[in-house]
Parts: sequence; C-alpha cells; structure tokens
Amino acid sequence: MKVSHEVNNLALRLAKQIEATGPISISEYMRAANNEYYGSRDPIGIQGDFVTAPEISQMFGELAGLWFVDLWLRQNQPPNVSFVELGPGRGTLASDALRCMKRFELSPQVYFVESSETLRAMQQEAVPEATIHDRIDDLPEDGPLLIMANEFFDALPVRQFVATHAGWRERVVARDKGNKFMAMPGSQAVDELVPPDLRSAPAGSIFESAPECSDAMYELSSRLSAQGGVLLIIDYGYVHPGLGSTLQAVKSHKYTDPFENPGDCDLTAHVNFLEISNLAKMRGLHVFGPSEQGQWLSALGINQRAEALSAASPERAEEIMAARNRLANPEEMGSLFKVLAIAAPGWPVPEGFERTIV
Repeated sequence: MKVSHEVNNLALRLAKQIEATGPISISEYMRAANNEYYGSRDPIGIQGDFVTAPEISQMFGELAGLWFVDLWLRQNQPPNVSFVELGPGRGTLASDALRCMKRFELSPQVYFVESSETLRAMQQEAVPEATIHDRIDDLPEDGPLLIMANEFFDALPVRQFVATHAGWRERVVARDKGNKFMAMPGSQAVDELVPPDLRSAPAGSIFESAPECSDAMYELSSRLSAQGGVLLIIDYGYVHPGLGSTLQAVKSHKYTDPFENPGDCDLTAHVNFLEISNLAKMRGLHVFGPSEQGQWLSALGINQRAEALSAASPERAEEIMAARNRLANPEEMGSLFKVLAIAAPGWPVPEGFERTIV
C-alpha cells in the first residue's frame, strides 16, 4: 500500500502542475515517473517488473568481466584503473565481473553511478568496496576507466516532436476530460529541432531525441579521451534513426500504457547508437559495433562456459542451458539487445566485434 500511496501522490502532483502551468514535456514526465519508480522499489526479478541479463545467469557478468580483463592485459596492465558501472541494478553484474577480474590479478577501484537509494543499499551489500556517486561528473579523473553500461541509456528521458499541419511541435503530456494523462502536440513551433531531411514528414510523424543521453555520452567520451580506457554499452536500440515513438512502459513483465499510473511502471526508449557513436568519434575515440548480444556472447565463449557449469552441476544443466538460450538466442534477447564498445586511442581492438557498423 505504501508504493500505491506514493504513486498516487506523484500522479496528483503532476496533475496539479499541469493544471497550474500547462502541459509538461515528455522528457519531464518520463524523468519524474522514473525517479519515483526507481526510488521506491526494487523493480528487478520475477517478483518485480522486468529481468535484466545479469540476473538471468552469472555467465553474463563473468564474460563481461573477462572482456575487460582481456583488454587490460593487452594494454600491458595499466595501474590505477577503475571499474565503473552506470545504473548497476542490484550489483549482480559487477559482483560476477569483479570475481573474474580478481582471478587475473585485476583488482580495480570500483565506482557505481546510481540515484536510487533503494538500489544503492542492495548494490552496497553485493559489492561492499564500491563507492557510489549520483552523477558521472563525480567519477575519479585520474587513471583509465573500464566502464559498463547495461540497460542504462534506455532509461534516460527523451524528447519527442510531432509533425502537424502547422509545422513541428514538441509532444507534451496533458490531461483529457476524464482526467487521464495523454500526449498531444504543444503550442510552440520547433521545426529547427528536427533534422532538415525529416521536416517534410506527414502530419502525425514523431521524431525522438535524447539530450540527456547525449550529455552523458559527451562526459564519458571526454573522460575516456583524457584518461584512457573502454566503455561497453549493452542496450536495445537502433543504428539507423528514423521516425516513430519508441517510448514504452513495462509492468509485471508486460507492456502497458506509459501514460497510466506514472511512477508505477518502468519507462524506457530505444537508444540511438548512431548518435552515441558519433559523439565518441568527435572525441577521437574508436567505435566497435554494435553487434547483437547473442553474437557477442557466443564470440566470448558463452557456449563453452554453459557446458563447463553444466558439467560441474549436472542437476542444474537444464536451467543453465535455458539461461544460455535466453541470453543468446536470436528469438529471445540475442538479437534485441545490441553491444557497442568504445575505446580510447591506443587501446586494443576489443573481442567480440567482427566489424564496425556505425
């Protein structure tokens, strides 16, 4: 009942704000809803609203950890290295990755970027040595960074612009006659915020941008350029930007209306991998991928790891292979999720990438 009361309070606050000052942008709505959502619960797992790859199997975090180890070794083991995870969930991925790193005598300083107090408590229990910061800006400024971003960028707010017969308008959230939240075109012309080649799109077309994603990527790219290191991004998204809304909501492992019960469901949007890549290239960084998650995990040896775990625990063999299939099979998470690697100049070419797409 506590969560329901808090969610009702958020909906009431947003309703009062809209009534007092007018409709709010999609990005403002998404930010408020996700701040409430992540700040009031543990959303991960069977009893939550969604399951992330690290929670499906230890293999995911282990292979990510070995991926970082391989780069560190081929870079001649630079000292004073830090492992950073953005939005680390329960800390499961970091715990599995760090355990593998330690086997190869890589014991980095550990930093998390997390704003949810609920998740912070779980992360501190899983990885006691981690220092947790609110912002990317607070991360250390000396030494190479090994940065992990698994399902981080998709939760950052997006702006949406909709084509009307009077030109482009920002998409905003208002209240209908039944006092329900709804999206509609705003009143201000915003044609200059839409790429020129898309401005002639028919009425009703939607264009998305992600300024907070760009800001985060700019800061990360600046740090990698100055400090050295690599960034591993795993998320769902697109390589060739186009038109259409990718805003979606998940509740109890099912899709739901993003404008119903704000703060009681997970709001996400697909990641623009092309924009992320271009920002990295502008800082002189090297971009690899994106590759499909299943291809990347297979290249790193998930099949062999699943066989080894099954041999060590025959009673769990069926469970282990099911987890492997869920992570890597194209019809499950294998093709939906993409993997992008960004490396500082002079760092080795990472494993698991056949070619650069973007």
